[in-house]
Amino acid sequence: MASSSAAKNPKKTNLLDHHSIKHLLDESVAEVVKSRGYAEDLRLSNVRLLIGSIIIAIALLAQFYPKKFPENRDFLIVCIGLYLVFNGLLQFISYTKEKNAILFTYPPAGSFNSTGLVVSSKLPRFSDMYTLTIASADPKSISANKPVVLTKSVTKWFTKDGVLVEGLFWKDVEKLIDDYNGDRKSK
Repeated sequence: MASSSAAKNPKKTNLLDHHSIKHLLDESVAEVVKSRGYAEDLRLSNVRLLIGSIIIAIALLAQFYPKKFPENRDFLIVCIGLYLVFNGLLQFISYTKEKNAILFTYPPAGSFNSTGLVVSSKLPRFSDMYTLTIASADPKSISANKPVVLTKSVTKWFTKDGVLVEGLFWKDVEKLIDDYNGDRKSK
């Protein structure tokens, strides 16, 4: 399946732009994980969207309130306070829950595992070392495995023209998923 899609539409990126390299690799990781039966968990994204919508509603209320400035001073102070609180909450969620996560999943259907995955990645600026981490969505769960990490140079997965060699990349990501799932069997 991966080879037929690669033959039709090779994934190409600008090798001089580390953001586009990371984006392409992250999208490919999500494809691999989803192809292994893990459904994406969008609850955190939905909460962030809801908080963002509340922030926008507060800003619109403050802007289009029917009274002019001196009369609506107290209302504006409340709106500014709520705006700061909800923005702080949004930043707190990003800092504590998301970190470098690119994908949250539910456990695969039919699995005895009660926790999904958190897939995170790093590609530091001015570095070619891509770090991919797979951990449990609930590390305190009894069915949680130890996190597994893959650190490899992106030059191993791209041609000199910037085309992703999907077969090699998929093998590395699938091996990492197998390593994560194999942890429980060895306990």
